[in-house]
Parts: sequence; structure tokens; C-alpha cells
Amino acid sequence: MRWFLLGALGLALTSWLGLHWWFGPKIETVVIARRNLTKVVVASGRIESPHRVELGAQVTGTVSKVPVTEGQTVEAGTVLVELESTELLAARQQAEAAVAQAQSRLAQVEKVQRPVAIQLRRQAQATLQTALRQQHRQEALFAQKFIADAALQDAVKASEIADAQARSADLQVLTVQVGGSDWRVLHDALLLAQSQLRAAESRLHYATVRTPRAGVLIRRQVEVGDVVQPGKSLMTLSPSGSMQLVIQIDEKNLGLLALGQTAIASADAFPNTQFSAELVYINPGVDAQTGAVEVKLSVPNPLEFLRQNMTVSVEIAVARRTNAVVVPSSAIMNPPGGPASVLIVQSGRTARKSVRLGLQSGLYTEVLEGLPEGVAVILAPQMVHEGSRARSVDRMGPSGPPGPPGPASPPGPASAPTTPS
Repeated sequence: MRWFLLGALGLALTSWLGLHWWFGPKIETVVIARRNLTKVVVASGRIESPHRVELGAQVTGTVSKVPVTEGQTVEAGTVLVELESTELLAARQQAEAAVAQAQSRLAQVEKVQRPVAIQLRRQAQATLQTALRQQHRQEALFAQKFIADAALQDAVKASEIADAQARSADLQVLTVQVGGSDWRVLHDALLLAQSQLRAAESRLHYATVRTPRAGVLIRRQVEVGDVVQPGKSLMTLSPSGSMQLVIQIDEKNLGLLALGQTAIASADAFPNTQFSAELVYINPGVDAQTGAVEVKLSVPNPLEFLRQNMTVSVEIAVARRTNAVVVPSSAIMNPPGGPASVLIVQSGRTARKSVRLGLQSGLYTEVLEGLPEGVAVILAPQMVHEGSRARSVDRMGPSGPPGPPGPASPPGPASAPTTPS
């Protein structure tokens, strides 16, 4: 009985081995289907504003108040620094008094001296007319030998004096008229006083440093009691409403980048919250020390928690394929100098299929020609001999489309993986 059982067991084992040899070993495969494919370049960088505003005083003075703190969000026109202004106030009052004095002098010319000069001219012209008539009468009497030559000469001299007085009165009126020399002197003096007043008001205005626009104060370098000079930066303002990402990309990926490419980013402090960005600048030079290229991405809708100099991880979508035939890159055999190929299971045996590849990466590769969808491709062709018997064990292929890409890898050389989307 025991020998019978052993014989039956041996017969079963022989049958099983024979069937296993006939049908071949089980080999893991994946059925090819069409998927959307996106290639991304992964890198890390920091957040900064496209520009920063260095704020300082325009006059020399002693700081009396600093009503803001570093990191504070401010609106346009917010007072940042106040300087001691006692001397500036006195200078403005002095300039105001000078303007009032110049206005009074000009008003005196226009309202007093000009009317008086006009009346004096009328009086001089009347005197001249009287002297001329007297001269004419004396000339007639002298012609009739009724008066001596001395009397005629007195009349002529009186006419000449009256004429000179009339001419002088005319000149006096001209000097006090609008545009005359006296009026011009006083008018220019008024303009000078007014310009000095504006300068005094400007200096007084400069004693208060205000924000030119809304933003966040990211640096403060002034305290009460400091003596400040023009040109010295007291605070740094990061204007609100604009933000960019500055990242370093490995130069080997430079050929993949183009302006306008979209990206998904996340701050390392908030890795579960992602936001969109767009590539807007590629530095024309490569850093010789690091072999990296600086690129900048604009953030059209910055999130509230984003701060200056935050570390961010970025995935830039450098290429996309829609409805592409995608296979795992591990299934592709690509010998040096030879055509790429894959192994498939066909009629119980493995067979080689030459393929033409498209978009590639470490995880997935696009097949342009040679591999229709629905074919089972062997995932590890290096472990299988071409033409050997095999049984296909299907594994779920790349699913799609997945959610947004997760945060990029920690800082280091930028890589360019491709993921199905």
C-alpha cells in the first residue's frame, strides 16, 4: 500500500513537472492601454517678490518714532518712520512769512504805486500842455515885439521842464505796470519766496517716511534715536499682489524648459497644499560652480500663508502626451546601437517586438510605433529568454489620470521624471 501511494505521488509529480515545462513558468506582464502622459522637471527653490523696495529718509534727521514692526503688513501711505521736525517747522514758518511779505510788496505796487503813478502822469501831461500854450503865446508876443527875448526863453525853458516831467511820469507808470521793471522785481521775489516755501514743505514732508504701496515689511534697520542720512536703507518692503519662485535647475534639463510652461508647487512648510505657477524667466547663463540654471516662475494667485524666502518644491510640466500608448520603462530593452524592443507573450511563448519610443523617463515611456494597445508586455524582459514558453500573469497597468503631482523631492540636483496623468 505504501509503495502504491509513493508511486501515485511520483506519477502526479511527474505529470505536474511535465505540464509546468509544457506551459512554461508564470511571468508578470502588463496589458498596454492608452493613457495621458506628462513629463516633469523636479527642483526646489525659494519664494521672493519680483522686486523689493528699499525705503529710507531723504533728509538728515533724528528718528523720533517708528510705529511699525518687522513682518507687519502695511497699506499704501502707512507711516513707517518719523524724524524730529522742530527745525523744519520753523523753516516752513519763515518761508510762509517771506511769501506773505513778497505778496504785500507786490500788492502795494499794484494797488498804490500804480494808481499814484498814473495820476502823476496825468498831472505832468496837463502841466506840459499849459507850458506849451504859454510858450506859443510868448512866441506870438515876441514876434509882435511886445516882449523881450528873455521872456520867450523862460517860456521855452518851462515847456522843456514840463516835457521832461511828463516823460518821467510815463516811465514811472511803465515800471509799475504788469511786466514793468519794478513789478517784475517784486513778482520774481514772490516766486522765489514761494519756491522756498515749497522746498521747506518738502523737507518737512520728507521727515515722515511712508510706504509707497501695500506690502509686507521684511526688514527693519532703524530705531528711535538713530541719526539717519539720505540714501541709507531703513526698511525693506515686499510689495503685495506679486510673487515669484526662484529655483535652480540642473543644466542637463535646460533643453526641456520653455517660457510659459506650467508648474505645480508646494511650500515645504505646507506640503499638502499645492498652488500653480508659470515659467516666466530662464537665466541665459549657467552657474559654473553648481552647473545649475536659475529660472523664475510667477505665481498668479499666491496663497495667504506664503512668505518671503520660504523653501518650495516645484514640478514643471515640460511635455505632455494625450491618449498615448504607455509602457513601464522597465519593460523596454534598449541595447547600445540597436533598436528598442519589448518582450510579449504570444501563443504561449515569448516574442520580441521592435518599437519606436517617444516621451521617456525613469518610470514610463511612450511607444510611437510597433506596439498596439491590448498587448501583454513582460515587465522584466532581462530575466526571460526570447522564444521560451511562458504563461502571462497580468498586473494592473498604469492607471490614469492620477491627481496633481505631489511635492518635489528634497533639495538636490533637479531630475526629470515622467508620470502618467
